[in-house]
Amino acid sequence: MFDQLTSVDIKKLKDELEYRIGTVRPKILEEVKFTRSFGDLSENAEYHAAKRERGKNESRIRYIRNMLKTAIVIDATSEADEVGLFDTVTYFVEEDNCEEKVRIVTTLRQNSMEGLISKESPLGSTLMGKKVGDRLLVKVNDSYSYYITIRNIEKGNDDDSLEIRKF
Repeated sequence: MFDQLTSVDIKKLKDELEYRIGTVRPKILEEVKFTRSFGDLSENAEYHAAKRERGKNESRIRYIRNMLKTAIVIDATSEADEVGLFDTVTYFVEEDNCEEKVRIVTTLRQNSMEGLISKESPLGSTLMGKKVGDRLLVKVNDSYSYYITIRNIEKGNDDDSLEIRKF
């Protein structure tokens, strides 16, 4: 699958890759060498911890390289009166009789606990391109869906303030 990322997402990934290769990797390799000198490796917890950290860092490096290799760069612009990337949307949930607010972001920057939802999520994909006043059916899965009505759209931009997701 190809992830749709903005140019800011790409820049953030490249910066993290450079940091992990140029700064984190040498520190971890030095730590592995240092802890290896503690003696018997079968009972050396520090050595095993350092090796785990090396594995995590190398895994993240592979992940970032793969993301950069397979990414499709998208434009974050949208019409002034419709929901687009980085817009904050206030909507009314009929079944709960309440208003909620979310910001639409790329999958790489989603964090539902902070109201940042992916444009590829059921809610995000339903909202994309819609306008104030639209009544929409959000289909979560084959057995559950709900209706919402868009109440407000605050236009946003890809301002580099949102962190990329860490694993």
